[in-house]
Amino acid sequence: MLRFEISDESFEYDVRTLTNEFFPGTKEALPAILRVSRIASGFEISLGEKKLSVDAADKNELKIALYDFLAEHTGRTLPWGALTGVRPVKLAREKRLERYRVSPEKMALAKKIAKKEDDLIEKCSLNPESYSVYIGIPFCPSRCLYCSFTSFPIDRVKGQVAGYLDALIQEITAVSSYLPHRRPTTIYVGGGTPTALSAPELERLLFAIGDNFEVDSVRECCVECGRPDSITEEKLKIIRNAGFVNRISVNPQTMNGKTLEIIGRRHTVEDVVEKFGLARSLGFSNINMDIIAGLPGEGIKEMEQTLSMIRELSPESLTVHSLAIKRAAMLNLHISEYEETLGHDTAQQLSLVPKAVDDLGMEPYYLYRQKNMAGNFENVGYARVGCECLYNILIMEEVESIYAFGAGSSTKRVFGDGRIKRIEDPKDINQYTERLTELIGKKETLINE
Repeated sequence: MLRFEISDESFEYDVRTLTNEFFPGTKEALPAILRVSRIASGFEISLGEKKLSVDAADKNELKIALYDFLAEHTGRTLPWGALTGVRPVKLAREKRLERYRVSPEKMALAKKIAKKEDDLIEKCSLNPESYSVYIGIPFCPSRCLYCSFTSFPIDRVKGQVAGYLDALIQEITAVSSYLPHRRPTTIYVGGGTPTALSAPELERLLFAIGDNFEVDSVRECCVECGRPDSITEEKLKIIRNAGFVNRISVNPQTMNGKTLEIIGRRHTVEDVVEKFGLARSLGFSNINMDIIAGLPGEGIKEMEQTLSMIRELSPESLTVHSLAIKRAAMLNLHISEYEETLGHDTAQQLSLVPKAVDDLGMEPYYLYRQKNMAGNFENVGYARVGCECLYNILIMEEVESIYAFGAGSSTKRVFGDGRIKRIEDPKDINQYTERLTELIGKKETLINE
């Protein structure tokens, strides 16, 4: 365990997060208590006999000083320097990234993506009434070891699915009627795994989307099929026949069977290949795949295998995640069982990605970071030109309102003056359905503000 004494709760999270990056896991415990105290001139940082007084006016200056202090103490640097936030591209756009000791490589990547995003956002012709839609399906075939999303194994909550879908469609119908128009920029159906729904349930949901929004004019509609063990030919035909879905995902996370078993995914590598081929045969021409670097038991060899098979499948986009060990994930609860084989060569695994995406004709188009990421890395979306996921950019850069529906979803209204107001739907399915009238009222008020 890391040992801290922090005198001010307002900067405790940032101190702990940054320090954890220098001392990951239980094997590298701090050699002494790290103390961060507020003093008249700013802050004092001490570790054992070493002390540093910092003339810092705000939390960011403290983070930079703490980074320098720990970098000198450990002899290490971090790819993203003192940055603990999740949106480095926004800082690159605002020319504020340099101060955080970010590596030249990551600086260049963030600036390149900022330029790409700006070009794509400009083409969207956004205005104060522009918005996108997120629809959350909090069910999966099983819960993955690393997952911290609002997602429940569908076999355990079968009796609640119909009631949840009733409530979700009621919310979509009511809130869409308050919007200034029914032409969203993008629609994203995520989760969980939307295709964990039965074929009739999925069809009902897609009909509800089509009934409540002008889907013929939407720039992008993505359905996250995700888990191959949830995909059937019938469900893919329903998505295809809806007529407005122009992007789906088939997400293996890894193309190594042993790892799939470890992380709790009930499908094989062969299932991934089969369901991807099925989607292609039905006419899906914009398919994304997700993979994760740093999974338990994986190294260079396993990443090479995954990238090799993805090259053969040739999706239009690839999202490469670095493993994040979230507090609510089973992986965190059983971390001692996996620590020996967890994320120790994430940098080497990620070094294989540029060649693979170049072979696929892809370029990076969006980037974000998460708490507790293995190796202080990032998640990057790569795509062929014209196949980028606009929703990913819009939600990450917070340039457009996102009206979200479903348990665990987050509505964000972006005002013309830059203010952002949020409404969080409860993660618990029962609470979501019980509080539905209240949630609809809150969103009506937010829309009309």
